[in-house]
Amino acid sequence: MRGITFDVAHMLAGSLVLVSFMQLYQDRLYALLNIFALHALILAASVAWQAFIQDAPHLYLTAMIALVFKAIVIPVALHRIIVKLGIHREIETAVGVGPAMLLGMGLVALSMVVMLRVTAEADPLAREDLAFALSVVLLGLLMMVTRRNAVSQVIGFMSLENGLVLAATGAKGMPLVVEISVAFSVLIAFIVIGIFLFRIRERFDTVDLQALDRFRGERR
Repeated sequence: MRGITFDVAHMLAGSLVLVSFMQLYQDRLYALLNIFALHALILAASVAWQAFIQDAPHLYLTAMIALVFKAIVIPVALHRIIVKLGIHREIETAVGVGPAMLLGMGLVALSMVVMLRVTAEADPLAREDLAFALSVVLLGLLMMVTRRNAVSQVIGFMSLENGLVLAATGAKGMPLVVEISVAFSVLIAFIVIGIFLFRIRERFDTVDLQALDRFRGERR
């Protein structure tokens, strides 16, 4: 049973790293949003599995938050933002895809070496999950640095946050995991709202509702 526990936990955590690379490879916003939804879905499955093997019912709430908000609500909302505001659907990059992927592989290797050495005395399952989690965090940070599109940078930030949640759930005895997840979800919501305001400001040079009504030809 312990062997199956290890295998499933490592498969889910490793899948999260793989999907992070898939995000780093994408140059289209729609594809990136779909892959982020998959990223959040795998995170929800990983957290639910940790809840099962740790006998920690509160982690099921964290898994539900990831599933509902990150895998469904936020990707759908960002899809609508792109369509309604006519955001450019090709992702501009500061670094080419090839160099970014090579740099990402280097960051993953660094994460494995550093984390496995630092946590040599920890539980084997927790230390390897922490190594995977650090890889996801660094890949999310790399995506934020190498992308110029605001939406793709938000997705990079949310992927980074997924890595933090994976780390928190992988390390046993984290009673504040639910609160941390909710706090980051609220922060993400503010960032999404910020994109709305930025795009409106950029297009109409104002966020005043009366001025926006005049642009639509309405008077009050």
